Amino acid sequence: MNIDWYPLINSLRVATIGCVLVFFLGIFFAYYAARLPRVIKGLLDVVLTLPMVLPPTVCGYFLLMLFGNRRPLGSFLSQFGIQFVMTWYGAVLASTVVAFPLMYRTARGAFESFDETLAYSGQTLGLSNTFIFWRIRMPACRQGILAGLVLAFARALGEYGATSMLVGYIQGRTATISTTVYQLWRTNDESGAFFWVMINLAISVVVLLAVNLLESGQKKQKAR
Repeated sequence: MNIDWYPLINSLRVATIGCVLVFFLGIFFAYYAARLPRVIKGLLDVVLTLPMVLPPTVCGYFLLMLFGNRRPLGSFLSQFGIQFVMTWYGAVLASTVVAFPLMYRTARGAFESFDETLAYSGQTLGLSNTFIFWRIRMPACRQGILAGLVLAFARALGEYGATSMLVGYIQGRTATISTTVYQLWRTNDESGAFFWVMINLAISVVVLLAVNLLESGQKKQKAR
């Protein structure tokens, strides 16, 4: 059987790039949100975690309203050769939006549990805030942050609703594992659909095992 591995390659590419974006965006917003007053933080939480509770197709609809070729923003970007509709990097955008809340909330919880006396001790020693953040705060919160990153990767890898709305299914161009499963099922190719379901299942098991290992490591660290 001649298998086209593009859906797997594209899914891994989309999830990996999306996770890089989600990591830095999630860390940035989580760090500053954790330091805000409760009321402002609550309002910001609503905005930043909205994609987690909205149906993925609704998120895809909003992305189309923003980046559609006939929309002001989409039309402006197309003048520079940037087009998110029906392109593989449009899938990166959709996956990033959907996976971001998982990284944000997990990282924010890790930052809120951080012992601020460690940061104050670093300041009394004359250490810069940048050094304290990357060499003290981040290592102390690494288990929670890594768990959030793994969950975000899994969410980005399995994303279907927003991706199908924004980039659709084009074989060899925008196809991902999730959209391929639907396309094969829709065309009555059940054996092909089952094959990709098992591929996705295997990846998901590995991801869940990684999350469990990170959580157990976090518990051992707290016990110390």
